[in-house]
Amino acid sequence: MIVVTGAAGFIGSCMLKKLYNERFTDLVAVDDFSKTQKSANYQSIPNLKLVNRDEFNDWLQQNHRLTQFVFHLGARTDTGEFNPEIFNALNLNYSKEVFNNCVKFGLPLVYASSAATYGMGEYGFIDNHDIVEDLKPLNPYGVSKNEFDKWVLKQERKPYFWVGIKFFNVFGPNEYHKGRMASVIFHAVNQIKETGKLKLFRSHNQDFKDGEQKRDFIYVKDAVDVLYWWMHHRKDSGIYNLGTGKARTFNDLAKAVFSALNIPEMIEYIDTPADIRDKYQYFTEADMQKLRKIGYNQSFMSLEDAVNDYVKQHLDSGLRWY
Repeated sequence: MIVVTGAAGFIGSCMLKKLYNERFTDLVAVDDFSKTQKSANYQSIPNLKLVNRDEFNDWLQQNHRLTQFVFHLGARTDTGEFNPEIFNALNLNYSKEVFNNCVKFGLPLVYASSAATYGMGEYGFIDNHDIVEDLKPLNPYGVSKNEFDKWVLKQERKPYFWVGIKFFNVFGPNEYHKGRMASVIFHAVNQIKETGKLKLFRSHNQDFKDGEQKRDFIYVKDAVDVLYWWMHHRKDSGIYNLGTGKARTFNDLAKAVFSALNIPEMIEYIDTPADIRDKYQYFTEADMQKLRKIGYNQSFMSLEDAVNDYVKQHLDSGLRWY
């Protein structure tokens, strides 16, 4: 059995579909399944075993001999939530329990960290273990992810194979339930369809023109390809970045969305809200050398190709889910 936590969510459900498409059929989905708006993310996968998030660690005690691999992708990801206790419970303490059980039962583990751990990028965006203690995340979500990374690196006993993945700006199908936390691409499509134009934040940094702020956008189909590769690689344990390695501007993103929708470009720049202006990131880009050096050689889709696929094959068609 292959376990995926966060299986009703965005990346988790796409990982389930990737595994199923690769003909792995003995799959275990772990999540809080009471949220019915997520059910479409996983209901197309036949014979899926559902395990409630609160029961998973007990379930693993009984089923570890039949378990082959654990993808721990479940987390509270709301960057607008500022109650640290929520993140301590779901992102830190729960993850420690999963990690310890993988040690106890000799199970390989891939878990979701986040590029949010890098904060303003004071130390760059390099997946070097030596800087993890010094990173300064900007919100409780990023703090919880970094605290877990720090805790993992301090453990004397670890799973025989483990990897923490620092996801950058992932977008793609199965994010429809995320509301305001869905990707910029998702919201851009809806806004353009409704108004014929797209609003982007104006730059308040003299080094960047309006709309020239940059992010490392990676398509979820590329992201799960990397996760799948790790399942077979099973060496070179550590914490790794996962982005394309090439930052693109919000203007580039906007042009790609307008092109995919076949609608003339109309961009309006608005002030960045004052309450987030001081912590607004003007540049993020994953340094991907570490992953490349150990053998991952697949290319990533360009922003234009990925947006075109997402819009035409999912957002603008009946096939909304991956």
